[in-house]
Amino acid sequence: MSLFDAVHYEHTVSAPLEFHGTGLHSGAPVCMRLLPATAGMGVVFRRTDLEGFEIAATGRNVAKVSYATSLMRQSVLISTTEHLLSALVGMGVDNVIVELNNLELPILDGSAMPYVEAFRRVGLRMQRRKRQYLRVLKSVEVRDGDKFIGVYPGEGYRVSYQIDFPSPIGRQGFVVDLASRNYGKEIAPARTFGYKEDESKLRDMGLIRGASEENAIILTRQAVVNGPLRFDDEFVRHKVLDLIGDLALVGHQILGHVKAERAGHAMHTALVSRLLKDKSAWELVTLAEKKAAKEAVPARRLVTV
Repeated sequence: MSLFDAVHYEHTVSAPLEFHGTGLHSGAPVCMRLLPATAGMGVVFRRTDLEGFEIAATGRNVAKVSYATSLMRQSVLISTTEHLLSALVGMGVDNVIVELNNLELPILDGSAMPYVEAFRRVGLRMQRRKRQYLRVLKSVEVRDGDKFIGVYPGEGYRVSYQIDFPSPIGRQGFVVDLASRNYGKEIAPARTFGYKEDESKLRDMGLIRGASEENAIILTRQAVVNGPLRFDDEFVRHKVLDLIGDLALVGHQILGHVKAERAGHAMHTALVSRLLKDKSAWELVTLAEKKAAKEAVPARRLVTV
């Protein structure tokens, strides 16, 4: 089997992985384990503190979204899932069981890099099932004033993001194609961020109780408090990281072009919902041999390219 063929089969982690840390918003300590899962299972969260209650990482389980992306089923919550989901998509992990003993995933260093490093350390195991991609057939958009996000037909999985924050961030843009397999280098190291002047208000809302200079970029209106930055445009790269994680909730890697302008978690997940509801906007495909990749043959909802 060629390398091209291999990357288009489903993968899981080769061995269990364990992470310890603190929830960004809850401030609660949490232990999390990633376990190998069977082909076709997808990503399933399991609350070990609640008798192993399970919540699948799918659009139908998205809870109210504001400062983080949360999943809920039968009033059981899993919070701040976006960094892990982003790393899974970015590194090509399709099936995994995520066990945790609290309601929120650990923030670690505020990026997805600890996950990427762990995947590289233990390796991934290819499974005997071809990966199904969600290929976009027509435009789907969500708008809210001057904020916008849309997904369009296109080759690969291309993401274009524009942000516009107060000083010292300003306006930044970034474009990446995940088909280039540069997620670990270009996206994963980018950390979450926030303004010092918003701290009091957010804490009063029950948020960022676990935030610190070790797991977030802290800014004033004049400068970065805890530099240096990992990239000059680390802020927009982190928004791309978040977007990839949120769009993982469609349940498949995307073949298409995603464009976002000043969007956030709520708009990301609104796009997931709108896309999944419009079944004329996409089809599921598998990618087999490279030379046949441009010769799609429809077969109801599933085609092989």
